[in-house]
Amino acid sequence: MPEELWNIPYPRNPFFTARETVLEEMRNALLTKKLAALSGLGGIGKTQTVIEYAYRYRHEYQAILWVRAAFETELVSGFVRLAELFNLPVSQQQDESLVIAAVKQWLATHNGWLLIVDNADDIAMLREFLPGAHQGYVLLTTRAQATGIYQRIEIKKMPPEDGALLLLRRAKLIAEEAGLDGVSEEERTLAETISREMDGLPLALDQAAAFIEETPSSLAEYLQFYREEGARLLAERGELAIDHPNVAITFSLAFQKVLQRNPTAGDLIWVCAFLAPDAIPEEIFTKGAAELGENLSQLANKPLDFVKVIQEAGRFSLIYRNPTNKTLDIHRLVQEVLKAEMDEDNCRLWAQRTVCAVTQVFPNAEYANWRECDRLLPHAKVAIDWISQYQFESEKAALLLNETGYYLDERGQYSEAEPLYEKALSLRQRLLGEEHPDVASSYNNLAGLYLSQGKYSEAEPLYQTALSLRQRLLGEDHFDVATSYNNLAALYYFQGKYSEAEPLYQTALSLRKRLLGEEHPHVASSYNNLAALYESQKRYSEAEPLYQIALSLRKRLLGEEHPHIATSYNNLGALYYFQGRYSEAEPLYQTALSLRKRLLGEEHPDVTTSYNDLAGLYYSQGRYSEAQPLYEKALEIAELSLGVNHPNTITIRENLKLLRDKA
Repeated sequence: MPEELWNIPYPRNPFFTARETVLEEMRNALLTKKLAALSGLGGIGKTQTVIEYAYRYRHEYQAILWVRAAFETELVSGFVRLAELFNLPVSQQQDESLVIAAVKQWLATHNGWLLIVDNADDIAMLREFLPGAHQGYVLLTTRAQATGIYQRIEIKKMPPEDGALLLLRRAKLIAEEAGLDGVSEEERTLAETISREMDGLPLALDQAAAFIEETPSSLAEYLQFYREEGARLLAERGELAIDHPNVAITFSLAFQKVLQRNPTAGDLIWVCAFLAPDAIPEEIFTKGAAELGENLSQLANKPLDFVKVIQEAGRFSLIYRNPTNKTLDIHRLVQEVLKAEMDEDNCRLWAQRTVCAVTQVFPNAEYANWRECDRLLPHAKVAIDWISQYQFESEKAALLLNETGYYLDERGQYSEAEPLYEKALSLRQRLLGEEHPDVASSYNNLAGLYLSQGKYSEAEPLYQTALSLRQRLLGEDHFDVATSYNNLAALYYFQGKYSEAEPLYQTALSLRKRLLGEEHPHVASSYNNLAALYESQKRYSEAEPLYQIALSLRKRLLGEEHPHIATSYNNLGALYYFQGRYSEAEPLYQTALSLRKRLLGEEHPDVTTSYNDLAGLYYSQGRYSEAQPLYEKALEIAELSLGVNHPNTITIRENLKLLRDKA
């Protein structure tokens, strides 16, 4: 290629790392469509990737041309330089429209050229500059997500290992062509950790490497500095860094453009900054709209307007939308920069709005809502961090603590649930006083958690307090009172205090039938619990019909795919097992185990129970080789989910020891 038709304004980056898939996608797109756009967040490496493409494939083009297009004036200046490059007679004309027309004519009458238009965020602006028909190729870099006639290639954040390699090469800690193989395990771990902290953003990694090289400092020092003063480091640019504004300026300018165009879109991005960065459910903005300020509140029940606001918010790739899942993503460094620029009052305001919106949409943690709870859980956890940081004292804050704790409790994540229950109780006591039904609910929930953990002496006074409060505040004929009778009975049952448990279980069953009717899941639970009590007392003939009623009710009311169905199968299997009816017990145990693994996940305490019970059946039949792996699996899960000192864990450990001694 003649040197005069090569006007790339940058040298090849010796530290360019990875991006092989993106480079191949760009090449294929240009070969097939001739028009391609490399799209992504500012600082994600679009320009550096296009530079690498130009150097790598320069032999495939007759000319490679480069213009910048962040502003129309830049684009005009770029075309004037192209006229000079082409030695066009009009290049010295004062009338720029004549110069642009001449360059368009050159592009229309020559072939094999590649025109790179860098920072082309306003793609519609290009129509006046490019010929309608030509035999060349056009490659854009853009933050726009909608690219029209240009085939969009999205460039995403780097995986941790690629980011670590870029960091190490750029910081001169390894040679330019070296891989991670020759790096110590400690250095690799630190580099990958920094890459994760930067969320795979090449610009941030380049800044980090420049700091490490120029200071000089170690990877460990930089990581410590970043964790202590990340926003300050993101605003710095090394003297030897690549020609690009720092991370803070890059994101701040993009956000200001969004805010100027559409303040509501700016508000949406602000809310995203106060949530977990990935898979932000859109219902936070729709169902929780009333909590998010005047602009966003107007979007409630206006789905088209909401989508248009998302379009504006994503104009510079500050957020991404997954239309299938109806979720939004935001880069965590965008979050950091936006929060760092806020004053304390504004930060507190948006944190509080976010807490209220998440509380509004977080559902009750019954099994039917688990998928929705799981979708919202990462954002609830972040909102709870804001509650702690700003010491928000409101009933909504207490409700979010309680509901999130209840969901974690239901999923068997007891250690995560406990501090949330404790904070909810404390907050409700301060806000509502001791004499309030919500305080009673918090006592009840915390007691239930202690019961699940085998902390019986801690659970009992809380259950008793909850029952007493509910009786006094709600009256005897109330569903919550029936729940308290049931739960206190369960505590006595697990302690072996059967004579104290029985009248409470019977009272709970009677109340529930009267208040809820026979056809209700809670009535089925009461039948199940009373049957378990009879089974423990070897009153098998009384237990069996109650178990069968509970199973039948649950199937009818809940469907076959429900954890309570698995519980009924397991309990009925246990009844047959204790009667020596092994052939009847085995398929029930197996069905319960299969259901629980599918519905609850491998690490749930109920799965532990199923493994242990099935192992016990095999042990009793002398099938030791089948029992041992089940006991071992049960012990592994129990130690993880319940802890090494939980009564169930101790029982499983003893069962396994007996089997090994026997075998």
